[in-house]
Amino acid sequence: MRHPPETIDLNKIGPHGTLKDYIFGFVLSLLLTLTAFYLASEHVFEGWNLVLAIIGLAVVQFIVQMIFFFHIGKEASPQWNLYSFLFMLLIMFILVIGTFWIMYHLNYNMDENMKMPTQEGK
Repeated sequence: MRHPPETIDLNKIGPHGTLKDYIFGFVLSLLLTLTAFYLASEHVFEGWNLVLAIIGLAVVQFIVQMIFFFHIGKEASPQWNLYSFLFMLLIMFILVIGTFWIMYHLNYNMDENMKMPTQEGK
């Protein structure tokens, strides 16, 4: 006995953006990326000012992609998705900070003879 194939109701899966939303998000992301490239290639800022400007543009692009591509805040019960999103950010933060912590201590505890030679020390 054959059962009819189950159909998937796309309205129950979650909110979807319109083509206009996707195109607007794509263009906005592209502009933010090109702005960061312009700042770095034309030396508009130097040193930490450049780093902070690029980090700021990356944060804005992150927010744009969360809104236009992941539809954060547009679902029926946004608090559960927000909690899972915040938990994901916490895990990513722990991984990144833990990686830097391990790399710093490996470098600190490395024997002086094992360190890479620098240009001055050849």
